[in-house]
Amino acid sequence: MPGDVKRKWRPPLALIVCGAMAGIVAVPVLGLSYFRVAGNVLGWAETAWLILWLAIVSAAILGYLLWRLVLRPVTALTVYARDMKAGRAGTPPAHFGTPEFSDLGHSVIAMGATLQNRAATMRAYADHVTHEMKSPLTAITGAAELLNDATDDERSALMATIAASAARMDQLLGDLRRHAAAGLARRGGEILLSSAAGQITDLTVTVNRDGKVPMPEEDLVAVLKQLSQNAATHAADRITLDWDAGRLTVADNGSGVSQGNRDRLFDPFFTTTRAQGGTGMGLAIVRALIGAHGGTIAHVPTQNGAVFEISF
Repeated sequence: MPGDVKRKWRPPLALIVCGAMAGIVAVPVLGLSYFRVAGNVLGWAETAWLILWLAIVSAAILGYLLWRLVLRPVTALTVYARDMKAGRAGTPPAHFGTPEFSDLGHSVIAMGATLQNRAATMRAYADHVTHEMKSPLTAITGAAELLNDATDDERSALMATIAASAARMDQLLGDLRRHAAAGLARRGGEILLSSAAGQITDLTVTVNRDGKVPMPEEDLVAVLKQLSQNAATHAADRITLDWDAGRLTVADNGSGVSQGNRDRLFDPFFTTTRAQGGTGMGLAIVRALIGAHGGTIAHVPTQNGAVFEISF
């Protein structure tokens, strides 16, 4: 929920509508009753003027309440939505008139923030893809230009360069497809942590505390396999899993993550194993998979090994 929206008590919309209807009915009824009683005392003309002014004041109060509690927040929210549509940051309304409008406003503001973040991510994503594809494309183009004048031995080497670059591009495109698919809405489900851990075979897995993780089996296994592969790449031979009240901790005994790389750990295409064929998409896919189930993943700095905390 946005922190810049003030949370104050406001009457519910049903109370405002019922109050307005009651006021519309009550004012003429009271006016007629008062006219009959006070007409003989103050005079009919004076009583009529008094009732008229009371009606005007009552209508002004009712109008002010409707403007403040209904019209103003709806107008402010409309202006904010138009700013978001035009690609501007916009200023979210400071408060809302009723709890119903408050819920609506918070949803619109959260949706706008999500769309802005998604647009920024897509721009950065496109830049990363362009950069990563440029290297193998350059290698293929250069090798193709040299093929005509190459000797047989040189031609074999150039063909190997083209094949390796094409394989690299295919790997990158495959990771991009998996990353895009991972970010889509996923079906719900849950699985016992020890059951998913039993499918990890590239290193030793220890489950400290077991429990049901709110992810379908295939997704949790994919997350654990990727984390275990990363751990094995960094000299780990064991990972430890711990489930506690909606939080899954994954720890390994490898070389850990250097301080300079911690902030970029989940960025697409960031890798320290590029020379060994790493694409840098593994942890980005893990984050997208977990996010599709409403969870988050974070790296926890430690002295030994790497620790990741997944929260739902």
